[in-house]
Amino acid sequence: MTDTKKAANQQWGGRFSEPVDTFVARFTASVEFDQRMAHQDIQGSIAHAKMLTSVGVLTAAECEQIIQGLTEIATEIENGEFEWSIELEDVHMNIEARLTDKIGITGKKLHTGRSRNDQVATDIRLYMRDEVDFLLAELTRLQQGILTLAAKETDTIMPGFTHLQTAQPVTFGHHLMAWYEMVQRDYERLIDCRKRINILPLGAAALAGTTYPIDRYMTAELLGFERPTYNSLDSVSDRDFAIEFTSTASIIMMHLSRWAEELVMWASAQFNFIFLPDRFCTGSSIMPQKKNPDVPELVRGKTGRVYGHLTSLLTLMKSQCLAYNKDNQEDKEPLFDTVDTLKGSLRAFADMIPAIQSRKEYMYEAAKRGFSTATDLADYLVRKGVAFRDAHEIVGKAVGYGVKENKDLSEMTLAELQEFGDMIEQDVFEVLTLEGSVAARDHIGGTAPEQVRKAIERANADLDARNA
Repeated sequence: MTDTKKAANQQWGGRFSEPVDTFVARFTASVEFDQRMAHQDIQGSIAHAKMLTSVGVLTAAECEQIIQGLTEIATEIENGEFEWSIELEDVHMNIEARLTDKIGITGKKLHTGRSRNDQVATDIRLYMRDEVDFLLAELTRLQQGILTLAAKETDTIMPGFTHLQTAQPVTFGHHLMAWYEMVQRDYERLIDCRKRINILPLGAAALAGTTYPIDRYMTAELLGFERPTYNSLDSVSDRDFAIEFTSTASIIMMHLSRWAEELVMWASAQFNFIFLPDRFCTGSSIMPQKKNPDVPELVRGKTGRVYGHLTSLLTLMKSQCLAYNKDNQEDKEPLFDTVDTLKGSLRAFADMIPAIQSRKEYMYEAAKRGFSTATDLADYLVRKGVAFRDAHEIVGKAVGYGVKENKDLSEMTLAELQEFGDMIEQDVFEVLTLEGSVAARDHIGGTAPEQVRKAIERANADLDARNA
């Protein structure tokens, strides 16, 4: 360890009579994981230096020297040339020590008017803002992929399920647009979460603010924050934004997991509804016939991982009194892993969804099984003047007959159907077909192909406006 690094490690050690134990130094260090915030740390330091210059704490020459040094350090980090040190604890002290190495005593002036407490809170918010913006773009890409596939499948008929039992026929395009609606809510939640991330804690210092004449509004503007925080105690101890993000991520992963469950079933030989391209699957080491849907299975599994991080962060914060505590160092690893897991899962799905191919004939045959047009027959009887509860009973008896004779309602003769109600006429077969059933639900939100096309048009218009 260099003399400079030894000195840097003693920036907080003036009142200590002996060095920190080697194990304790490694145990309490965070640089191995918080170095991923180096770009944000330098970004915040440059803004802080500019603000200190504007209020007369630094000279223009000192500011220029600091910015030049930080810019060179950023290049070193980007090129993999920066030497990270456990002894320097964290990303902040590593960068500050290197800055002092490069520009001398001026580097030590940079920390004026701030603490690592408000510095790390700022770095995390800057990091999260960048990652949320990336995730919003991935959600948009996923929505575009859903719309691409849905546009091909507006007329593809499949069984709709409740309790995983055949309920009513729907179109595959309609089912996909249900996925789209889930992602739309995810997008809106993430936008809302970003608003609470985008508030600047820098200037709160350790917990009470600073005696220097800082301009926090200037710093907020330089860093693109909406405004500074309003209470210094809360500023350094708040991790609500991290918990809220992880909660939002958990909901997104829950949605992806639900789709994954459907994709795994649909790709099986028992359903055979879809074909997943080989590039999203793997094989078996012993069974040569196997094609395993590992991508959706793994995303389904990773969902529990993100749920665990949410519980971890909630538990981390539940007993902390104001203000900052060392406990908060434990916020980063679950937060970073949540970001990485969500980014990977969204990328996998955004790549995979538009590449799915439907097996229309199998979907259609499945929709014919299970008396999926029974509700249509009940609605038909109501239109003939039968009370709905009576219609329900009539259709139930017809279905019982169909089960016994192994006949779908659409396969029965008019004479057979009239055994259950003499008000049934030849026009009943217009509603007993799968095509007639889906076409009849021609209202906003319905499964009729025309309504699915309109839903896709609305969604594309929304995405165009978002990207404008």
